[in-house]
Amino acid sequence: MPAENKPQHTSTATSYLRRLAQLNDAAHRPLLGQGLRGVERETLRVDAQGRLALTPHARALGSALTHPQITTDYSESLLEFITPPQHDASDVLARLDEIHRFAYSQLGDEMLWSQSMPCPLPDEATIPIAWYGTSNIGQLKHVYRRGLAVRYGKAMQCIAGIHYNFSLADSVWRVLRDAEQAQGSDQDFQSERYIALIRNFHRYSWLLMYLFGASPALYDGFVAGKAHGLERFDDHTLFLPYATSLRMSDLGYQNSAQADVTPRFDSLQSYIDGLTRAVSLPHAPYEAIGTKRDGQWQQLSTNVLQIENEFYSTIRPKRVTYSGERPVQALQRRGVQYVEVRCLDIDPFAPHGVSLPTMQFLDAFLLFCALDDSPLLSAQAHAENKANFAQVVKQGRRPGLELQRDGQAIALRQWGDELLARIRLAADALDAQRGDGAVGASLVEQQAKLDDASLTPSAHVLQALRDVGGDGQGAFFNFAMRCTREHAQYFRSHALPSDLQAQFVEMAAVSLREQAQLEQTQTGDFDAFVAAYHAGALGDAHA
Repeated sequence: MPAENKPQHTSTATSYLRRLAQLNDAAHRPLLGQGLRGVERETLRVDAQGRLALTPHARALGSALTHPQITTDYSESLLEFITPPQHDASDVLARLDEIHRFAYSQLGDEMLWSQSMPCPLPDEATIPIAWYGTSNIGQLKHVYRRGLAVRYGKAMQCIAGIHYNFSLADSVWRVLRDAEQAQGSDQDFQSERYIALIRNFHRYSWLLMYLFGASPALYDGFVAGKAHGLERFDDHTLFLPYATSLRMSDLGYQNSAQADVTPRFDSLQSYIDGLTRAVSLPHAPYEAIGTKRDGQWQQLSTNVLQIENEFYSTIRPKRVTYSGERPVQALQRRGVQYVEVRCLDIDPFAPHGVSLPTMQFLDAFLLFCALDDSPLLSAQAHAENKANFAQVVKQGRRPGLELQRDGQAIALRQWGDELLARIRLAADALDAQRGDGAVGASLVEQQAKLDDASLTPSAHVLQALRDVGGDGQGAFFNFAMRCTREHAQYFRSHALPSDLQAQFVEMAAVSLREQAQLEQTQTGDFDAFVAAYHAGALGDAHA
């Protein structure tokens, strides 16, 4: 059995320290500052009364199909802001700030909802599915979302989160490959180390939910008529007293149809094989719906997944795709380029939905996951990881809560202390490269939360609900509206400099022209386009 696959803590610690030392020497330390980070922030548009905005995506924001930084996710009302890649988390936040300020300059009286869990929603038929125009690729994006509606309902798709994109410089992987005299190409080594990072992420991501989960309560209409097991906070608010993230629980993003085809992270190829199987495996309930009704497309396929992006995961290996190229094609051809962390709640206390210390801690956490040894996950280990995660999202602040590690019970706080001690070594390396103590300071914040659960975001939310009271539409709504209005005022009172505003206006205009050109120059009908997409033929020109 290769050393990499032996679950022995001593050898693991030695390997981790060795890799850290290699990157922390004077010759290689600058490489730690050359990786890239980025944020994708989802947020619902609401009107001045906190109701879902039913207006179309503002033309002044540009084309949701072609704009590189401002688009929509599931609903026409669910904005998604995408920062360009940056080398430092502080620059990511600066870019995210600029996008918010421009968006608010174009939103009129509408505001951006401050929570992961939705505002009070209208009936399902009224929730608008995002529209991307009449081009074939635009219609494909729209029909995919129709499929999500018929499979899971529209309300679930209105949940919002933060996605954090993270990569190490390619040269970092080459240094490690040379030191370990690994076989295969640079691309192969890099891909397999990212897959190893993902295995470690699944082992330890419960810690992120404890530290950053911020959705312990929701508006009761979200689960109306459904079995939920929540407790009543007031007439319109439901909660669980020790929950950290109901968004990431079985009340949030879940798909039972995917349970039997979850891709394995033994290797990049096993992940690709699992996703490929899921997008080609028929699923009887979806077959009963069919792809079309009265000649109108209802979903892109009747398989477990319509496309790879439908796979719900807390983290994904990613590679930038070419136009028409499927995600698995890009990974197969060019390997893993970065990882996308998908389990972070919107931070309701941060105007941008995420704070700088959170991102800095993620940098250290992900560097730790990348450099530590990462044994393959047995079926038992996979089940243990899922159970730990599920425990923490619903009961993470319960005093004395125990998790399972290698089949043995361990207190959450003890395990968390051990992890933070090891992550601190990665933070020290990042700070040595930066020449400051910012990443280490973010760990001090997280240690305080581990020592005192009342300092966690989820505890702060519940205290805020008690403070704001439940008059009217309930404490969740009242708290959310207070944060929403405060954030709106913050951005409206900080207008962009005129030159930067002009750049965003031009970016929006360019995106509208690009969409128009797509619609004017495309050839072939939509049915043939869908067939070619499923066959992977659209991306073949880039092979």
